[in-house]
Amino acid sequence: MSETTLGGRFTFQGTSLAVQRIGYGAMQLAGPGVWGPPEDPDGAVAVLREAIAAGVNHIDTADFYGPHVTNRIIRQALHPYPAGLVLVTKLGGRRPADKSWQPAISPRELTAAVHDNLSNLGLDVLDIVNYRVMGTGHGPEDGSIAEQVTVLEELRRQGLIRHIGLSNVTAAQVAEAQAITEIVCVQNYYNLAQRDDDALIGDLARQGIAYVPFFPLGGFTPLQSSTLSSVAGRLGATPMQVALAWLLHRSPNILLIPGTSSLTHLRENLAASQWSLSPETLAELDGIAGESSSDHATN
Repeated sequence: MSETTLGGRFTFQGTSLAVQRIGYGAMQLAGPGVWGPPEDPDGAVAVLREAIAAGVNHIDTADFYGPHVTNRIIRQALHPYPAGLVLVTKLGGRRPADKSWQPAISPRELTAAVHDNLSNLGLDVLDIVNYRVMGTGHGPEDGSIAEQVTVLEELRRQGLIRHIGLSNVTAAQVAEAQAITEIVCVQNYYNLAQRDDDALIGDLARQGIAYVPFFPLGGFTPLQSSTLSSVAGRLGATPMQVALAWLLHRSPNILLIPGTSSLTHLRENLAASQWSLSPETLAELDGIAGESSSDHATN
């Protein structure tokens, strides 16, 4: 697959890390509920290898997926890693035996998480580490993140991290972190229906900072909209391909990390940039954010 069909390239601000705009999110490589091993371990390896063969060079992961499962699969499938592959991980969470999602934000926990990521990925240094604020839902919560970002900055100075990003944060938290260190990316909940970060995306674009939407297709509750289905039908695309294409059109600093454990869905996701959306179509899709909840509720 050519560079053009993966949405073009983006270089993380202040780094030499250049990635295709369509990458891959590893969360779905773990078992049901992002817990334990996948039902088809060989299939998980095959998805990763096909993604790389298709030109993907940006993989998003976390050692608390599984826990430890996705990083170990990535290592099994791809190590020694091809030149130019950018692995982005995140810290700030843990998965206790009850399978819940809990914060892990003390200096000791963050430092241990860096070493766990290094060990399970088989690396000496992590390309980008996002500090993930673990709220009660998928949206950010107010509060200082200075202590946690300072810990990551110290780990960067020690040579264990190259660059720092943020996940599930407010604009105020981004500014707070930027007073401590350079931030190269922000990963927040955003898609056609979830548009709270419109202003933040514009601000980051002016600074050349990447914005990476998680749950770009709705996550555990996939996007459903009569408008989205109608546009997809006219274009001969799937609704999810249109949702990804809209994100690529939305702003040049947006990088995509759709996740899947299916080779078929992987191929569909990577083909999303082949659709050029007209201004009229983009305006039609923009209106999805204002649709009633019943229009994009889950099955």
